[in-house]
Amino acid sequence: LLEAIAVAYGFNAEGGSKNFLFSTAKTHSELHEDIIITKGPYRPEGSYFLRAESFYNLATEIDELDGGSGGLLGGYGGVSLHHQSHGEAFLALVRNRFKPRGLYLLDEPEAALSPMNQIALLRVLHDLAECGSQLIIATHSPILLALPDAEIMLFDEGGPTEIDYEETEHYRVTRDFFENQGLFLKHLLG
Repeated sequence: LLEAIAVAYGFNAEGGSKNFLFSTAKTHSELHEDIIITKGPYRPEGSYFLRAESFYNLATEIDELDGGSGGLLGGYGGVSLHHQSHGEAFLALVRNRFKPRGLYLLDEPEAALSPMNQIALLRVLHDLAECGSQLIIATHSPILLALPDAEIMLFDEGGPTEIDYEETEHYRVTRDFFENQGLFLKHLLG
């Protein structure tokens, strides 16, 4: 669904801003054709689609478009995203490209991040939300799900439902694991 929203809004299915037109493989769903995007009176001052699974392709495209000039890389912290760890590159992108009053779609941003860097990302996302940005995030991270004032939607057979943080499976499984690690491992590993 997040991919369909991104494509319907005009983003590249592999991620980036609306200016990215590259394609490694056209594997995205046609669901975007059935989505109607409505826009309010205010236009986002920035927008980006961060997709974990194709981030390498995005980083490669940025390097190719930059062509060694450093001009495009300046908007990403001045260093090739390939010359940083996966997590550092994710944070560099968010810290340098995401601006207040923007629209940001993030697909599993925790994939590259340690728990400490998830907390760092949580801080950046909170600041963006406080400055009027709209964030739509698909995540399995109980850390990112803790974003204050977030509307958490569960998508299952019953359709989308808003749920509380403590009701999410990701929160409950993580809590249960830490509270009962020995019993959990004994049951799981025999």
